[in-house]
Amino acid sequence: MRRKGLWGVVLGLLALLVVFVTSAIAAEKVYINGIDANFPPFAYVDKSGNPDGFDVKALDWIAKEMKFKVKHQPMDWDGIVPSLKAKKIDIVASGMSITEERQKQVNFTIPYWKIKQVLVAKKDSPLTVEKALADGNKVGVQRGTTEAKWIEENLIKKGGKKFELVQYDSAPLAVEDVVNGRIVAAAMDDAPAIDAARKKPVKILGGFGMKDEDFGYAVRKEDAEFLKKVNEGLKRLMKSPYWAELKKNYIDK
Repeated sequence: MRRKGLWGVVLGLLALLVVFVTSAIAAEKVYINGIDANFPPFAYVDKSGNPDGFDVKALDWIAKEMKFKVKHQPMDWDGIVPSLKAKKIDIVASGMSITEERQKQVNFTIPYWKIKQVLVAKKDSPLTVEKALADGNKVGVQRGTTEAKWIEENLIKKGGKKFELVQYDSAPLAVEDVVNGRIVAAAMDDAPAIDAARKKPVKILGGFGMKDEDFGYAVRKEDAEFLKKVNEGLKRLMKSPYWAELKKNYIDK
């Protein structure tokens, strides 16, 4: 009887240990945030090689508030949604536009930023938006973005425009070619365009016909609980004093 009792105690302790270890492993899960490594001011890698930007710091705050761990993983923007679906990353908090096409593949949080699409040209350029999009000109855009898709479908295919659309790995690379005279203009979101105009001899020409878009954080369709947690954290962040601090440090500086 004693042996049976002892074995019962041992088995009970082992069961408790398994539960404890399982719970500890679950609690220690680190959510991987896929970011564009070169999309200031929302996400980028700083001079020291560390992820930084408005969305990086925002998600850090949300993770701390909602008690989960997060790590930021720079990657190619063009493959970021496939990487999310393949579970190589867990979230995309990196200036991603909410679109109907993307909503078929992933779920988004509540919107947190409204964005406009604009053309950027050299500071001394005499061009208008219309003249920049004239036949024979070269206009840059980041591949995999909503503006790249919209320009191809609406200005070139449907609109009959005959300028050359040059696609880049990042918006800043397109800006560099604007500065160097390799292309006459670059299409991008207005916040990165404003950031570029502060740092480079470029200016914003204006919009080119796209509707305004909302930014949101993307998660997998099946991760409903995680989405709920991030949404709650985002709501709290937008009501906190840190939200104004983030905008001041990254957007309005």
